[in-house]
Amino acid sequence: MISWIRDSFPHDEVNLVLARGISVDTLTRGLRDRQRETLASGEADGWAWAVHPMHNWEIEDYDDVDYDALCPDDVEIVVFVTEPCSAKGFPPAFGYHRDGRLVLWFSFEDVEQRVGANPDHLSAELLDAGVIGPDRECGHQEDQGHDCFDHHYDDHARLVKVIAGYFALPSPPLSAGVVST
Repeated sequence: MISWIRDSFPHDEVNLVLARGISVDTLTRGLRDRQRETLASGEADGWAWAVHPMHNWEIEDYDDVDYDALCPDDVEIVVFVTEPCSAKGFPPAFGYHRDGRLVLWFSFEDVEQRVGANPDHLSAELLDAGVIGPDRECGHQEDQGHDCFDHHYDDHARLVKVIAGYFALPSPPLSAGVVST
């Protein structure tokens, strides 16, 4: 999913937002109210989704979007931050908001450090997939000539697969036309 976003918007720092319980129009209007124009949006498998710039450079708005305000009762929002700071090389991040509050947030760099109202939300699934816990370390890190970074992006893909499977997220490529450029 992260690679689909990067390939679709190669020169942009963007977030993918998926919402269940509101329409795509409500989602895009809410993002616009927070000074984020959508680059693409659509609906698939019961989820409204939108891709938007992480920041609004034109008005010098570099703050995170208040996704809690976009999800009143009975609404869920899943956020993939694709490049929190591409110049510094920070990895993607994930957030889950429900009923107007942040339930879970973590960086792909350190999945062990999770925050939110329920930082253990998804822990069982992450543990089963070997993303956290004793099986998360590469078993070949001591091998001569092995570079664990060689499977770094495979680890990200595995993490996205766990998240997408748990929430039954639609699979990319998500079909929609570009809304604005």
